Amino acid sequence: MSEAVVDDIVAVLPPLLQSLEALGFVARHLNPPDFGRVMEAAGTPDEALRAVRPRLSQWPAEFSEIRTALETASDAALAAFAGLREVQNGNGDLVSVFRALRYSPRAQEALYALVEKLPPVSEFFVEPSLREDADLAARLAQPANENTGIFHDHNEPGSRGGFSLYVPEYYTPDRAWPLVMALHGGSGNGRGFLWSWLRDARSHGAILIAPTATGNASSSKSTWALMGEDTDTPNLMRILEQVRSRWNIDATKMLLTGMSDGGTFCYVSGLESASPFTHLAPVSATFHPLMAEMADAERLRGLPIHLVHGKLDWMFPVQVARQTRQLLSAAGANVTYREIDDLSHTYPREINAPMLAWLRGKSADGA
Repeated sequence: MSEAVVDDIVAVLPPLLQSLEALGFVARHLNPPDFGRVMEAAGTPDEALRAVRPRLSQWPAEFSEIRTALETASDAALAAFAGLREVQNGNGDLVSVFRALRYSPRAQEALYALVEKLPPVSEFFVEPSLREDADLAARLAQPANENTGIFHDHNEPGSRGGFSLYVPEYYTPDRAWPLVMALHGGSGNGRGFLWSWLRDARSHGAILIAPTATGNASSSKSTWALMGEDTDTPNLMRILEQVRSRWNIDATKMLLTGMSDGGTFCYVSGLESASPFTHLAPVSATFHPLMAEMADAERLRGLPIHLVHGKLDWMFPVQVARQTRQLLSAAGANVTYREIDDLSHTYPREINAPMLAWLRGKSADGA
């Protein structure tokens, strides 16, 4: 690689990664009354990125693959910040904030293409507490095995009923691997929600499926079948069987989790007697008492359920989660409950590693 290209990468990569970390910070701590303070705390890494972005435009053709990935990731990160700055300056609302944050997973998807070429990118997609883990670093430094990495099956933005899949690059079929099926929130999609979990699946060795809801044909909102005919459960089972037919999945460690509407659908689908999932983990979800009454009693008995909810949740008040904990425990479920003081109605990515430890049979704090 030419010295000039290396210099450009060294200039662009730090502010790009810092911008993505800052977007993750905003997404995690977003709470409407605190938006201004959250943006101040996130800082201005986008200014540094914007200043060095022109350096990517004059590269030799043989480095076009790296340049395109960095350009696409940088432009998506800058678009996210541009949308957030508009709201910060008094133009726009919460919907505008969510719309801006949708650029973050697009940036990560573009950047992930460089994990084998640029070590700092590979490190970015590792859980921070494991970045000094020599064994993990050695596994990730090896060439990717066959049938690993990221796959998208009919899951372009705007589509419904498809899925995105991540198989750790060090996957081998000689042992069974834990599985996480992660359901996006209302108006979301699996391709974007994949990035809420990918860093942890890659770090801890889990196969990750992020499906997209089939949606209601009469509605423009792509959310899960919470009322009326359940078209989503059969689709999830189809996706699950497709994955299980190709990769070695541990049938005793299959987690169904989800955010908001996706978490609520964990109950709708996961409490069915025929559900193959061994663990459920609804996050920032709501729950109707009738669900506990209608659920199969045998299915509920001893079922591991991990509830996560924020004290600041403005969509589904935390009292709902506390009542849900009592209802499910009374019905015989094995409930783990985690209430997060500074969490609003957003996805707390820090719960993923403890949740994977819980899936593996350890306590929720990994002990």
